[in-house]
Amino acid sequence: MSDRIRLEDLRPADGANGKIKRVGRGRSSGWGKTSCRGNNGEGQRAGRSSKRGFEGGQMPGYRQMPKLKGFKNFNAVLTGSINVSDLENIDADLITLEVLQKSGKISDKVEVLRVLGNGEIKKAVKVSANYFTESAKEKIEKAGGKAQLI
Repeated sequence: MSDRIRLEDLRPADGANGKIKRVGRGRSSGWGKTSCRGNNGEGQRAGRSSKRGFEGGQMPGYRQMPKLKGFKNFNAVLTGSINVSDLENIDADLITLEVLQKSGKISDKVEVLRVLGNGEIKKAVKVSANYFTESAKEKIEKAGGKAQLI
């Protein structure tokens, strides 16, 4: 004979075919009397199906969890602020958001720069930002610098 596979030689894989569980066919079958449903309770009755997340009357996990508070605004613009006293330590004639990000004073994720008036500045620098407080603008101009709005 040849080594070809013939139709009559085909067999299902091991464990693919098992005994069908025919419940309610007498006690000697092993699945008689209560037909694997137990003795009492709602699971014994016909047509019983549980809801998703049902835990037998116990308070379900999704209701035990605390509710999330608030929401995250995905359209929010991340604002970074810096004080006038921190501008003193930066070695640049023109201080912008990019310069502050490169020096590590402000996070790279920040999109809008605010200059606040806390502290003193003695160095004359030109600062370009989206927002200045009145005191910050005064202090920069008093030191001989310029506060420029973007």
